[in-house]
Amino acid sequence: MISFSTPIFLLGSLFIGLLSQFALATPTLVTKDVYVPPITYPTANAVWSVGEVQTVTWDVSTPPQQITNPNGRIFLRAGDRTTPLVLANNFNILDGKVNITVPNVLTRNDYSIVLFGDSGNFSPQFQIKGVDL
Repeated sequence: MISFSTPIFLLGSLFIGLLSQFALATPTLVTKDVYVPPITYPTANAVWSVGEVQTVTWDVSTPPQQITNPNGRIFLRAGDRTTPLVLANNFNILDGKVNITVPNVLTRNDYSIVLFGDSGNFSPQFQIKGVDL
């Protein structure tokens, strides 16, 4: 004679069996670090001109073993706002440098470079000689 508890026992056993198989198939997580390499160029006394090719550099001498996001992007910042101008994209953050073409912008002395990979970090403010209104 089958009791009411038999189907529940069978379903419970099946559920526990599936859970144990899932636990065995779960991959091991690797701890990754946020990497914020300091920008070494441009410096505060840099003066760029529209249309020039410049090399943005950053220090990659002490990277962590596991980097959360190794794909870099560089944006231009004007004053206290990051512009939507992508100056470089999809480079390896461990390259330590990337060439960019100075965009057609207004002359200002409060531009900075924003390097994104794991997180954003800023260069010192510098000047771009651009369009004068």
